Amino acid sequence: MNTISPPPEIRRISAGKRVFGVVMGIAGGLGANALLGYGVMSFYTRSTKFVPYDTNSPDHSTPVFRAHNPSSNPPGCIDHAIKEVPYAKLPAKYRIKDSVDQAQLATDFCRGVWGGVAYRVQRRYLERKYRALPGREGHLWDVKDLEKSNYEVGTVITDHFEVVEHAKDKVIVRCGDSPLTTGPRPSDGLFSMEVTTDDEKQLATFHLKSNFVNTTPEGKDAQPLPWNFQLAHRWYTKLWMESATRKLLKD
Repeated sequence: MNTISPPPEIRRISAGKRVFGVVMGIAGGLGANALLGYGVMSFYTRSTKFVPYDTNSPDHSTPVFRAHNPSSNPPGCIDHAIKEVPYAKLPAKYRIKDSVDQAQLATDFCRGVWGGVAYRVQRRYLERKYRALPGREGHLWDVKDLEKSNYEVGTVITDHFEVVEHAKDKVIVRCGDSPLTTGPRPSDGLFSMEVTTDDEKQLATFHLKSNFVNTTPEGKDAQPLPWNFQLAHRWYTKLWMESATRKLLKD
């Protein structure tokens, strides 16, 4: 009596189903990687929070904002990120008795934004595209210069940002297009790097404020930018914040 079972029948899978299986496998792998990347990013930037910010803010009544957007066109993207750091975690060079050197913190925070790792990819892209063009010789391009500049008014960063205000507590740059385009621009905006201090709470708060707007006459009835742009910009802002503050805390 033969007790050996016959070999199982092997069913051939159609080419279409095999392709579908491969695609689903790749999609699953990409999805897992995306989920992992999201988790890592969320953990890395967990200390950076967004707070309410709109055109009712006192910022928008300052001379810099009024000069930049005289027609008060609505912003396409506007947000405000903060990160709080106790005085005790700041390097000793910033400490002044029970307070801190706010002006130096603001300047070094700005240096960290442009000289930090979060800006490296965009810096290289702008450098390859614009550095060799006429009129860009005096711009800041190299990381070593971005890390050391005092960011005085008129300083131009990689043909895309120009310092329009440098006060004790902040550095504001105009962005969106080449500073060589001085008039109203479809792609325009102000980006502010600020530091506020609270001696009673022994707390320094770092701020990144973005206000992107079409400053041409056509921007009068502009609508907000798509949600995916807004989301991507918020992630970039969080990376900028973490890169800049971590660099500052290590120095």
